[in-house]
Amino acid sequence: MALALLKQPVGPLPPADKFVGAGIYVIYYAGDFNVYEPIANKNRDGKFDRPIYVGKAVPKGARKGGFGLGATKEPALLARLREHERSIRATEDLNVNDFFCRYLVTEDIWIPLGESLLIARFQPLWNVFLAGFGIHAPGKGRKKQVCSNWDTVHPGRRFAAKLPPNPKTASELMKLVSDLFEGKAVPTISPEEAVTEEGEE
Repeated sequence: MALALLKQPVGPLPPADKFVGAGIYVIYYAGDFNVYEPIANKNRDGKFDRPIYVGKAVPKGARKGGFGLGATKEPALLARLREHERSIRATEDLNVNDFFCRYLVTEDIWIPLGESLLIARFQPLWNVFLAGFGIHAPGKGRKKQVCSNWDTVHPGRRFAAKLPPNPKTASELMKLVSDLFEGKAVPTISPEEAVTEEGEE
C-alpha cells in the first residue's frame, strides 16, 4: 500500500478536486526556506523524492477502535489536507504554493500500517524532529503543553501563540536541523513514537 501511494500523481496542497474517504498521504516541500534546502532540492524539477511530512486521515470513531474493512463516506482525507493548508497559510515564513502532496484513499484498517511504513522509510523532518505540524488546537487538559518545535520555527498559528514557549529557540532548532542534514548526532523521534504521537494529536 505504501508503494501504491508513491505511485500516485503529485498535485497541489490541498487537492483541487473533491473526494470522499480516509487514507494516507505525503507532503513535499520545494521552496526556499534556507535550512530546508536539502529537502527542497530533492523535490524540484518533478522529482519529489523526499517527503517533509507523512500523515494519515482516519474516519470519526477510529481512535476508539472503530477501524474496519470498509471505506468511510466522509471526506476525512481531503479535510485533513485542507487543515494542513490552513496551518501553512497561518505561518509567517512558509508559502503554501511551495508544497505538494500525494494521497491514497484506502480501507480504514490499512491506514496505520501504511503510515508507519512510510515514516520508517523516509523519516520525514516534520515527523521525527520538527514535530507539531499535525497537531490540532490543544483540547481540555492539554493547554499546559509548550509550543511545539514546528510552531517555534514557523510561528503564526493563533493557538500556538498562547502556549508556553519552547525550551529551545527557533534559531537553536534550525541549527539542529542543519546538523541533522549534515549527518551529525541529533536527538530525533523514532518512527514508532512519531506514529503514536500523530495518532494522539
